[in-house]
Amino acid sequence: MAMNSFFKKVFSYMNPSVNPNIEPAFTEWQQHLPTLWLLGKTGAGKSTLIQALTGNSAVEIGNGFKPCTQTAHSYHYPADNPLLCFLDTRGLSEADYDPHEDIQACKDRSHALIVVLKAEEPEQSDVLNALKQIKKSGDIKHFLIVHTAISSLGSHTEQQQAILHNQTQIEHVLGGIVQSIQADFSPETGDVIGLDTLKTTLAEMLPILSLFTNTKAHISREEGNFNKLKTEVLWYAGTAGASDAIPAVGFVSVPAIQGKMLHSLGNQYGIEWTKQDFIEFIGTLGTGFMVQYLSKLGIRQLVKFIPAYGQTIGSATAAAMSFSSTYAIGRAACKYLYHKSKDESVTKEEMKAVFEQAFESIKNVAETEMHKTDTLEKRQSKHTSDMKSELKQGKR
Repeated sequence: MAMNSFFKKVFSYMNPSVNPNIEPAFTEWQQHLPTLWLLGKTGAGKSTLIQALTGNSAVEIGNGFKPCTQTAHSYHYPADNPLLCFLDTRGLSEADYDPHEDIQACKDRSHALIVVLKAEEPEQSDVLNALKQIKKSGDIKHFLIVHTAISSLGSHTEQQQAILHNQTQIEHVLGGIVQSIQADFSPETGDVIGLDTLKTTLAEMLPILSLFTNTKAHISREEGNFNKLKTEVLWYAGTAGASDAIPAVGFVSVPAIQGKMLHSLGNQYGIEWTKQDFIEFIGTLGTGFMVQYLSKLGIRQLVKFIPAYGQTIGSATAAAMSFSSTYAIGRAACKYLYHKSKDESVTKEEMKAVFEQAFESIKNVAETEMHKTDTLEKRQSKHTSDMKSELKQGKR
């Protein structure tokens, strides 16, 4: 009975008389977007690397940057439904640069700091001084060195000596071996040499990047169509996870977000959902779809005993479940709507396979992002508890 009531609520959000307010969840997700912090001297190639990773033109990148601190600018990507934040430090050429404000901007959200070093510039004292403070803070866990402008040097031996010199300087400050790659810029084509290696390396640190970099040589028209909508589906998935993870926005329900997503996707395919469409769509998804709703109804422990999903998800948080399930529902909806728009039928087996494949493909991203948010929630809770304790002691 409760399940039927829940489905009715989801459907009511698909053709709303008034759009549901998902702004609090969106704000929470945007404030804790996975972030890549780029540190390096002016001209080292930070903006060029961001341009290459996102595929945006230099003009778009320039217009997209917004002041974040006194010495750094942030760039949200994609602009409409952001899933990733780049933080570009622009104050290193200033005297007495203090990275404290930039560290605070990245705290609890930055997965990696990319140190961009021009091979022909051995003098990196500004970068080294900033790294000393960043290491001392202990807030940044992942580091990657990107050596650029290598071809501007003469012989191969000279190039390797320059790279080794800069690498050694950074490792001395950070106190150990730091992963590094080489990414050069082709003056003839403007391409970034070593871009694939950069994407692969970053995807290991920041799993959500793999969703932008993975491309298939041969995909169907339906898959190609979904790829155009993937970032929108991911944005709703991240918003759903944020809604479930943070008590402050808990009143923004996951069904409202999922209903809004299905409504938006219907518009993309030129289809207005009917009750019959919705019932048919739910019927094609099977047990995997029910997991999310059983979880939202408070029977979270039941997930552990559902075949396949129990072993796969088990101890995952409700937030990661909401993220993964929302993405998988969006992917399945795109397949359903694509075929419906062409008056074609789609089997339950096909739909179930698409849902499960989407769920598996996003699981690692969801667990990484929602674990980070969950950690933030615990820190906030501890901070509040500490403040209450201090107030009580002050009254004594």
